[in-house]
Amino acid sequence: MNNSNDILTNRHDILLFFEVTNGNPNGDPDAGNLPRLNPTSNRGIVTDVCLKRKVRNWVDLFRPERSGAEANGYNLLVRQGNVLNAEISNGIEKSGELLASNASKSEKQEAAMKWLCREFFDVRTFGSVLSTGGDIMRGTAWGQVRGPVQFTFAQSIHAITPMEISITRCAVTKEEDERKERTMGHKHIVPYALYAAKIYISPAFAERTGFTNADLVLFFKAINHMFEHDRSATRGEMVVRGIYDFEHVGTQHENNAERNRSEARLGCAHAHILFEGIEVRLNGGGGFPQSFAEYQLNCGNCPVAYGCLSDMNEGGFWRDQPLFVNGFELF
Repeated sequence: MNNSNDILTNRHDILLFFEVTNGNPNGDPDAGNLPRLNPTSNRGIVTDVCLKRKVRNWVDLFRPERSGAEANGYNLLVRQGNVLNAEISNGIEKSGELLASNASKSEKQEAAMKWLCREFFDVRTFGSVLSTGGDIMRGTAWGQVRGPVQFTFAQSIHAITPMEISITRCAVTKEEDERKERTMGHKHIVPYALYAAKIYISPAFAERTGFTNADLVLFFKAINHMFEHDRSATRGEMVVRGIYDFEHVGTQHENNAERNRSEARLGCAHAHILFEGIEVRLNGGGGFPQSFAEYQLNCGNCPVAYGCLSDMNEGGFWRDQPLFVNGFELF
């Protein structure tokens, strides 16, 4: 995969599979922290906000070095302890120092937006609302940044049955409870579920925010490892089981480079057609799956000639082969 600082030019449609075992992947605070689910189908749900938080956390831990003062930075706007309006005001001030004294209000707004996109990985990746303060960004189109990377809610392949587990603690919280032998608590878990989320990456919006090929490589690393450094007793065991990335590169002969560039940017096929080519099958038919070993994931029905297959190996991050979809071998 191209790891350059060039702006992303190819559309990507990604299908992400991950599992949870004896954990709560995304509790609902309005429902006593029960695992989120669709009440009509009982299929589990993990929100897009939750998944983007995992990506941010990983990038915060393993951010690369900045290659230069004018290169993209890897700070995060939405992180624990940040005051958003203070960061936005700082961006307005810093970007204003680079403008002429007679710059128009629109020029100042555009410069501030571009400065914040360059400094903050999550702004140029996912987008952000920059018009929350009382400054020049308020009420302007430059204050609404739409990022090139968009997640859907993840949904479990089959219905889930959340369990409530009672737990005890030998210590007490208050002095007046000292005579009590123990305190009681509860936690909710999903015994097992395989989830699928869809991710869409648009080169048109990448041009606006400055999202590069190097950012894309970092993003793939983040979603591949996003659960490895986010362990907790609450979430149980969460594992990424498959990443299928359809990179649109064009369907024309190599001599028709201009047409291929256009198709790569616009897309060679509808995303839903590509995703429907990946078959998820439960071995043995019905019942409640208890592990990933009971599933089969097959991409043999995917349309061909939309890109190339890249998978992981022990020696490096990517290995390119002349097939049709970027993806990781199941692991």
